[in-house]
Parts: sequence; C-alpha cells; structure tokens
Amino acid sequence: MNNVIKIVLADDHVFVRDGVKSLLENEINIKVVGEAIDGIDAIKVINETVPDLLILDIKMPNLNGIEVIEKLRAQNNKIKIIMLSMYDTEEYVLKSLKAGADGYLLKGSSKEEFLKALHTVAAGGKYFSGDVSSILIRQLTGSSGALEPKQNSGVQMMITRREKEILTLLLSGKGNKEIAEALNISKRTAEVHRFNLMKKLKVKNLMELSNKASEYSLV
Repeated sequence: MNNVIKIVLADDHVFVRDGVKSLLENEINIKVVGEAIDGIDAIKVINETVPDLLILDIKMPNLNGIEVIEKLRAQNNKIKIIMLSMYDTEEYVLKSLKAGADGYLLKGSSKEEFLKALHTVAAGGKYFSGDVSSILIRQLTGSSGALEPKQNSGVQMMITRREKEILTLLLSGKGNKEIAEALNISKRTAEVHRFNLMKKLKVKNLMELSNKASEYSLV
C-alpha cells in the first residue's frame, strides 16, 4: 500500500502517547508525524505537519479536545479526528460528535479495534466503540437528555463497564496478568484500564481504590 496515513497524537500524558506509538510501530502504512501535549500545541503541530488523522484526548490543558475540534472546523480544516478518551459518558460523546469528531474510541481498546478505527476513519467512514454506539442508538430512537450531564450519576457515570470488571478483579486480589487472562485481553490492555480507573478515581494505591469503590458503591 503506497498511501501512508499520517497521524498526530494529542494527549497530555506521555504514557498514552507512547502506548499508541507502540501499537503502531509495526504498521507500514501508518506513520506518527507529530505529537502534542495540550490543545494549543495540537493546533500548532497540525498546521506544521498537515496530517491525515488526529488522535485526540478529550481532557487536556489550555484547550480541551472538544475546543480543539471546534477551532479546526472553524478554520475549515477537514482533518479526520478520532477522540480517544477514558470517558464513555453521554455528555462527552455527543459534544465531541457535535463539534465534528469522526470517531470516538475508548482508551484500553484492543489493538485490533484501534487499527480498525484508524483505517475506517482515514478512509472517510465513522467509527464508535461499542459502549459509545449504544449512546448513539439511544439518541436515534428519541431518548432525551442529549447534551445534559446526568446530575445524579456522579462517579458511576465516569466508570465504564470494563473498568468495573477490572475494579472487581483488582479488589479480589488479582494482578494485571490474572485480570488479562480472566477477561481475555492483553496484559497491556489490562494495565491501561487499571491506569484509567485509578486516574478517574484520583487514587494512588489499592487501599485508596478500595475506599473509593466502597464510598461510591462501585462494586
């Protein structure tokens, strides 16, 4: 394949950017041409490198992901954009799509799904991971609350179903390797889910995680 998909990664966490690059390092038809650590940097790098596809985090300093999309679309920039987020909340998903995102993928997705999303969006299609698709289906069938955050959902709304599975296994004493085997995912994917879960709950160790899980009735 002669056409190489040129990608810019915009995420303020080097852990995430390095993880994406490691997934793509053996893909001969995909090349990371730039990285950005915040929203303003993302727009600057895009203007300098003119990529085909932007992989964008929703929560970044200076400009968040949604604001980045809005500014690019206001400039009539037709770059393809995938929001790569740890949040599968209705508010974030719908605001991202309204701003002009072409896809919405959850951090911790498998390599197979990640590559499928990149190729689908780069080819002009749309891609939404499973949990996100259910949100879109609810909107298409006329459910209410399109862009309003669910006030009573609290922390529970931030935690994905997969992360709840990870949480249950962590609190039962399972390590990353055992979690990966139990859920039939890679060890790295298990590690990413664990990282995202602890970041969302703002905890640093299993004891704090257990306390937060109890406090918010997550298990």
